[in-house]
Amino acid sequence: MPLLETRALNKRFGGLHVTNNVDLALETGQVHCLIGPNGAGKSTLFRLILGEHPPSSGAILFAGEDITALKPFQRIRRGMSVKFQVPGIFKALSVRQNLEIAMQHHYDPASLSREIGALLDFLNLTADAGRLAGNLSHGQKQWLEIGMAVSLKPRLLLLDEPTAGMSPEETHATGEMVKRLNAEGMTVLAVEHDMAFVRQVADQVTVLHLGKVFAQGTIDAIVADERVAAIYLGQATAQEAAHDTSHAQTGGVHA
Repeated sequence: MPLLETRALNKRFGGLHVTNNVDLALETGQVHCLIGPNGAGKSTLFRLILGEHPPSSGAILFAGEDITALKPFQRIRRGMSVKFQVPGIFKALSVRQNLEIAMQHHYDPASLSREIGALLDFLNLTADAGRLAGNLSHGQKQWLEIGMAVSLKPRLLLLDEPTAGMSPEETHATGEMVKRLNAEGMTVLAVEHDMAFVRQVADQVTVLHLGKVFAQGTIDAIVADERVAAIYLGQATAQEAAHDTSHAQTGGVHA
């Protein structure tokens, strides 16, 4: 039985059909990456799974239970946790205080400090425990929020573009964190653009295009699929054409 499953999931905003009969199955213990061109419907699908948007039709199951009508907090109580693209940390508090807030109601005082210490070590933030979170680098802020998301040891960790804005070195380190979490038994669903990260972590990949499941399989199968290359190449070509038009209109002057 899949840990997470969507069945013929649809979402319409007025006349716009953003998510179109999406069938997705995420097995327990997998790292599953969701990729696709801009506008493919990835973020909408993510928010349907979280319960931020109600579907127009279809169903969402978690560990065999129909959770389609549940609120986000109810899904979190059942074992989901999420890290959004933009870090939602408390910038005026220290790194340690951020983790304390996330964990204080779930551990007794005797074990809380030990658990925070272990998490700081995992996040490579031990030396920064006393720093204000707002003073961390971009990558460190992303890691801190990942730490807050995993502090409750969820069954399913949802990551929305976890490496956005990171350097290649930070991206690789994030991938190693995800692999370690997965080795410890955590199932992961990540929306991601960085194909180096996807290749590093993914057991399975789903490609969305125009709101539909376009392809599914291992990363090697996806990379070798000429249809997948075509939709990415087509997007890149369109962006280049728009850039060339803008360049010509401005006489080649860049801001």
